[in-house]
Amino acid sequence: MQVIVGAGAVGSIVAERLAVFGEHVRIVSRSGAGPVHPLIERVAADAADGVALRSVTAGASVIYNCVNPQYHAWPADWPPINDALIRAAAAGDAVLAITGNLYGYGRVDRPMTEDTPLAATGHKGRVRVRMWQDALAAGIRTFEARASDYISPTLSIIEMALPAMRAGKTAWLPGSLDVPHSYTYIGDVADTLISLATDERAWGRAWHVPSPPPMTARSMLATVARLDGLPAPRLRSYPAAAVWAAGLTDRFAKEFREVRHQHVKPFVLDSSRVTATFGLTHTPVDEAVQSVLGNVPSDSIPSGGRVPSKSTSE
Repeated sequence: MQVIVGAGAVGSIVAERLAVFGEHVRIVSRSGAGPVHPLIERVAADAADGVALRSVTAGASVIYNCVNPQYHAWPADWPPINDALIRAAAAGDAVLAITGNLYGYGRVDRPMTEDTPLAATGHKGRVRVRMWQDALAAGIRTFEARASDYISPTLSIIEMALPAMRAGKTAWLPGSLDVPHSYTYIGDVADTLISLATDERAWGRAWHVPSPPPMTARSMLATVARLDGLPAPRLRSYPAAAVWAAGLTDRFAKEFREVRHQHVKPFVLDSSRVTATFGLTHTPVDEAVQSVLGNVPSDSIPSGGRVPSKSTSE
């Protein structure tokens, strides 16, 4: 049995793909949500409750950390969740497969590799660094699959801009439109987690999820428009002052200030090591975008006028 903790976008895809492979899986979230499939057992539990988590993960060969607390609450919510996951993996001698991101690198001036120093100074970046350090220090079998911003129907530039594009309106974005930026298909995140979880060469290290060559936000959304049968998008970028001011009243905008550098200067992920080691490759961009278009909520993000408020949960 394999256990996925977190029934959000990544966790649900991991569960679905494991079930297709014939694996019995258990997906754990506070609400007991998750995909419906004969091989998927949905369980309600609090990931921060160490006793409950050890109970629902007993007998698991792999525990997938696909949790994503509220964006503004990372410093408070992540430590007890991470501690409970580490203890659960240690108690059951399970592999802990961690869904990671690039926040721990902080500000960068060159393409990021797995050897790039974890030099984040912001509080969310420091949280992610400590999580990884604690997992390594625990002596368990673990790895982290780090991805850039998702090509996904939710929590993505596509969700942010597409409703306005479909309505024939200008789409506003909180970053630059014309700097290179890496995007990672959410399906490739799931595939990397699954592939590396049973390969001992992966354990004890972080790996970058296979990602296509960097694109600008403008070129990504032009691709979205083409595949969705829309005219070329009308795009605008919020001035830095507007993003800062929005943070006075909006918790997401306030937290976004810490990582705005990722969206105004080149932010490039080098995933060549995972390809060379495991033979994993990224899904072509057109295929990735096409796969998510039908699932983007039509009214998910306001079409303009303010920095959008967006938070995440498991």
